[in-house]
Amino acid sequence: MASLTTAQKYDIISRNLQEVLGKEQIETILAERDLNIYWGTAPTGKPHLGYFVPMTKIADFLEAGCHITVLIADIHAFLDNMKAPMELVGKRAEYYTQLIKATLTAIGVPIDKLKFVLGSSYQLTAEYSLANMKICSKTTEHDAKKAGAEVVKQVEHPLLSGLMYPGMQALDEEFLGVDAQFGGVDQRKIFVFAEKLLPMLGYKKRSHLMNPMVPGLAGPKMSASVADSKIDLLEAPEDVKRKLSKAFCEEGNITENGILAFVRTVLFPLRSMNGKSPSFSILRPEKFGGDVIYTVYEDLEKDFADKKIHPGDLKKAVTDAINELLEPIRKWFDNDELRQLTEEAYPTPKPEPKAKPVKSNKPATDASLPTDISRVDIRVARIVEAKVHDGNPNSYVSTVDCGNGDVRTVVSGLAKYIPLEEMQNRLVCAVCNLKPGKFQGVLSSAMLLAGSSADDSVVELLLPPAGLEAGDLIEFEGYGQADRSSPEKLNPKHLIFEKVSEDFKISPDGLALYKDLKFNTKAGPVTLKSLKEGRIR
Repeated sequence: MASLTTAQKYDIISRNLQEVLGKEQIETILAERDLNIYWGTAPTGKPHLGYFVPMTKIADFLEAGCHITVLIADIHAFLDNMKAPMELVGKRAEYYTQLIKATLTAIGVPIDKLKFVLGSSYQLTAEYSLANMKICSKTTEHDAKKAGAEVVKQVEHPLLSGLMYPGMQALDEEFLGVDAQFGGVDQRKIFVFAEKLLPMLGYKKRSHLMNPMVPGLAGPKMSASVADSKIDLLEAPEDVKRKLSKAFCEEGNITENGILAFVRTVLFPLRSMNGKSPSFSILRPEKFGGDVIYTVYEDLEKDFADKKIHPGDLKKAVTDAINELLEPIRKWFDNDELRQLTEEAYPTPKPEPKAKPVKSNKPATDASLPTDISRVDIRVARIVEAKVHDGNPNSYVSTVDCGNGDVRTVVSGLAKYIPLEEMQNRLVCAVCNLKPGKFQGVLSSAMLLAGSSADDSVVELLLPPAGLEAGDLIEFEGYGQADRSSPEKLNPKHLIFEKVSEDFKISPDGLALYKDLKFNTKAGPVTLKSLKEGRIR
């Protein structure tokens, strides 16, 4: 790319990025030679649509004459709280390599100009191991946890493997011989950690390039390990349609809209590649305004905010666009060899053997269902009104909106702990599929979740983030949702909720947890007002 000036190369490298660390260093290198960049990905869950963002940037880097290394970080996949079991890592690394090549080819990026490197090809050498030990000697547990906070799965008692992850990612910059590392803005803490750490070992500080994260369909970002937040690159057309139809897309809402964000961060940049003029079409009958073509994203966003575009029309247009994007990737994998690779990398779960029936006087329950959080329908709800129980001054009787017109009466023993004025018109977390029962003479049809200190002297209702509505989901990474269309009513005699709630707790950061998983919503995690430890009930 000799015809490009240093400034032009930098503009191409940095366009559509959210942040660049080390701009001056990049410009200095570009004035002398082409830039060496690496992008790494750990082969954990199946890659999703968010991968189109780094793919478009790899195209930009090549246009600017950069030399690109794609790191398939197989060792990192295992280290990250064992997201990828060691026996599957090798096949998943092959799967990722094929899928990345298929995706790049589908958008017209020449893969012959890329260098693919497997992390284990050099991370298991004596030289790398010694350097890694030196990193460990310079890194505190606090710094390692802080650096990996947005990337490494966070648990109350982290494994040593997860603490090694940030240091190794920093070390990869040296062993891959690059000038800069590229990744999502969720990697920022690791990048800052690397800039501080490498010079301490006598290595040069690298620059860092960060793209924005693609919001999930039901959460803050698409995650390869959270099925409902993303659409896989090999998702079947009918599944794309189903997931888009269920995605949150409130009319006029442009701030919490994963579908609009996908159009902004993926579709328009993709359709702008190679100097093309982007366009995005919404097709609809004349009686609803007729077809409309957008060549500037901001025009689409404004029309949606002004309610000129209906969510259903936007979802249909994005569904069609996604399926058009994915079709060549599906065809790449449409052969026996890659179907076999997919099955070896992500084996179809085998059905668990049915337990033999045991005679019991207890009420029957479905033994095939797991006793875990997927059985419990926990929702964001709103207390419309609360009053003191007529027959018990220590209890409240509340009218609670559980979403979609589902208004229930709930009895709670909270009057000793929470003032009545704090029980009015507030968001709460409610368990909505318990069998209704009479409490102190009043039929109660849900349970309000509260945290309590070890001695029960302090009791606080769980706090969903602001901006949510009654009925919004509370999710737990790796677990499905209780079926609201034909909900299972949990009979207290079966002790399902009682067993599940034994794993509820409060983190030192004041977060509500199931085991070590956050009570997550599309607006962030559920918290407690002041409690930093204790139980939830």
